[in-house]
Amino acid sequence: MIQVFVTGGTFDKEYNYLSGGLFFEDTHIPKMLERGRCTLQINTKTLMMVDSLEMTDADREIIAHNCRRTESSQILITHGTDKVVETAAYLASEKIEHKTIVLTGAMIPYAFGTSSDGFFNLGSALAFVQTLPPGVYVSMNGRYFHWDQVRKNTRTGYFEELHND
Repeated sequence: MIQVFVTGGTFDKEYNYLSGGLFFEDTHIPKMLERGRCTLQINTKTLMMVDSLEMTDADREIIAHNCRRTESSQILITHGTDKVVETAAYLASEKIEHKTIVLTGAMIPYAFGTSSDGFFNLGSALAFVQTLPPGVYVSMNGRYFHWDQVRKNTRTGYFEELHND
């Protein structure tokens, strides 16, 4: 069984056609799994619906607590892209043993339809959480990165691997 924890982020934002703003209503994960004809055994639990720019260490502790508590050894976390690396580092510091934890997100809300990268990122993250060894990873743009070897390039909008030179 794969445990999916929803924390919010652009992944689950909705567009307000009147104000032009983005807001949270409910997670899109169940619809996305159904639309993708996913046959995996997945348990989805919404922990919070926050923009990652507003995420606190108290929120990260809620995520870590749920990662420690779940019986599943395969955990996928949907998260905002702005602070996903910080949350991955927090989870790695918690030394959650014998579990593969993959964090993913989207640059464009799923509610925007075919222009969203969320559907692709979710599918990629589901594949990675099943095949990577225990540890903490970030999955974006069809790639996975070790938690301490990734950054979001705010000029390009892509995640990239850090190189220790």
